This record gives sequence, structure tokens and C-alpha cells, in this order.
Amino acid sequence: MMELLRKRRSIRAFTPEPVAPETVDLLVEALLRAPSSRGKNPWEFVVVDDKELLEQLSRSKEHGSQFIKKAPLAIVVCADTTLSDVWVEDCSIAAIIVQMAALSLGLGSCWAQMRNRNHDADRSAEEYIRKLLGLPERLGVVCVIGIGHPGEVKTPVPADKLQYDKVKRNRYA
Repeated sequence: MMELLRKRRSIRAFTPEPVAPETVDLLVEALLRAPSSRGKNPWEFVVVDDKELLEQLSRSKEHGSQFIKKAPLAIVVCADTTLSDVWVEDCSIAAIIVQMAALSLGLGSCWAQMRNRNHDADRSAEEYIRKLLGLPERLGVVCVIGIGHPGEVKTPVPADKLQYDKVKRNRYA
């Protein structure tokens, strides 16, 4: 696990090679194995590999989602907001688990935040995605994760660049 954490970087460029169906199945399994508060499992996922939908998802918000257009796969991470008061946290856990699973399978990924982001001046990114994918109103959209075979190489962050000053022991002061 530590080697994966050391290698993990946000990958926003992908080769055109599709993600194999059996690999997609493993990613789905990873999502469904994610823990959730009190076992409520409020999360739901939309796996997208349709090129037209990927292009439309890449326009979900004004900045920071364009890379999804070139990803051969995206996972929309959402949840039934009526099932849990910590649905955002549960979705966030599932999202990072699928990103780590993707990395372990030789894939790259990047998170595009959608919750509390605008599509344009008139509607939110969540509203745009709800309409695009036919999601019910009760589903909150946390993020879209673009996944694919890396089209870029990023070196790990060196250990001496980690922000150890952000870690306190026993007390803050």
C-alpha cells in the first residue's frame, strides 16, 4: 500500500486505449467494498465509457473537468442524500479507494470535484450532471473520476517535500 501511495499522482492525460471490461469489473468491486458510516452505503455510481457522454461530462464545470474528454472511462460518484448525513464523506472514501485500485491495476486517474461547483452562472455542476445522466434529485454528486491508461508520467513527490510540519503529536501547540 505504501508503494502505491508514494506513486499516486493525478493523471489528466490518457492514451486512447480502452479500459478492459474485466478491469472495469474490478474497479466496480473496489467501489462496492468501500466502507461507509453505519453501513448505510448511500453511494451510487455511474460508470461511463460512452465517448459522447465523456465529452459532455468534461464540460460539467467551468474549470478543471476538461481532462475527462480524453479519458476512456469515468465514474460519477454520487449518493442518496436522504440515507446518511455523512454521504459526502462516504463518497469521498469510495472515490479514493477506486483511484488506488486503478493505480494498482496500472491505470491513472484524477478526481474532478462537482459538489459546490458551478456549471455556469445559472446552474450547478451537480444539476448539469443530474440532467445529463438522468439522475434523481435525491442524488448528490460529489465528483467525477477520469480513469485510463496514463498518457503522462509524473514522478512521485519526494519524501523531503512532504509537509511534515502539518503533523503534530498529542497536542497542536
